[in-house]
Amino acid sequence: MSDRHFDQLATRFAEKIYGGAKGAIRLVVLQADLSEALPERPLRVLDIGAGLGHMSLWLAERGHQVTLAEPAEPMLEGARQRFAEAGQQATFIQAPWQELPGRLTEPYDLVLCHAVLEWLAEPHAILPVLHQLTVPGGWLSLAFYNRDALIYRNLLKGHFRKMRTNDMAGEKQSLTPQQPLDPRALAAQLAGLWQVESQSGVRVFHDYMPLEFQARASLPDVLEMELAHRRHPGFAGLGRYLHWICRPV
Repeated sequence: MSDRHFDQLATRFAEKIYGGAKGAIRLVVLQADLSEALPERPLRVLDIGAGLGHMSLWLAERGHQVTLAEPAEPMLEGARQRFAEAGQQATFIQAPWQELPGRLTEPYDLVLCHAVLEWLAEPHAILPVLHQLTVPGGWLSLAFYNRDALIYRNLLKGHFRKMRTNDMAGEKQSLTPQQPLDPRALAAQLAGLWQVESQSGVRVFHDYMPLEFQARASLPDVLEMELAHRRHPGFAGLGRYLHWICRPV
């Protein structure tokens, strides 16, 4: 297994993730969490695996100095266009995460690592690099595909044969990640490097709704309820993604 980039799937990725409610929920939860956690002053921000730059643009519009690092040129070009259309400035780096320590000279106040770990051959290997790239007293915004939620989804669908084989990886050309993460294993790997300060679930109920109910629900109502329940002790762990805001130890 190797790290997976999105050179050939950029358009499909954009349409599937950000073309509807799923992308809207992700953005509103991440933005709410960061709005609560960050100070009201300009920060130097590094977005690793920045994709099409949705989160970076939101931060740039709020006065932060943003650097986007993305290995897939089609994705990075989409981010450049998005920034140009918004009249915002940023630094764009086409590089995988392994090259960043050698190309960046100073650590950042805030590092974003959203929907990256689950596409890596060895997800744990990036954690020390994230620590190295974050200033003491800074923040790491870590969002990852939740293995628990994938298991629950398969149980609801009656995919018991898949459960018996314990194979949760997506197919080669699927947009289901190749390495869904066990939150408890990840928490153990973070120990000694990071202190998790807040935890939210992203899409804690939307993806489990029957399609007929999804079709009837208004997006503003869905966003309101997802925000209201993103940290509920019984529901947060069902989020298809989990968002952890961490501080360096």
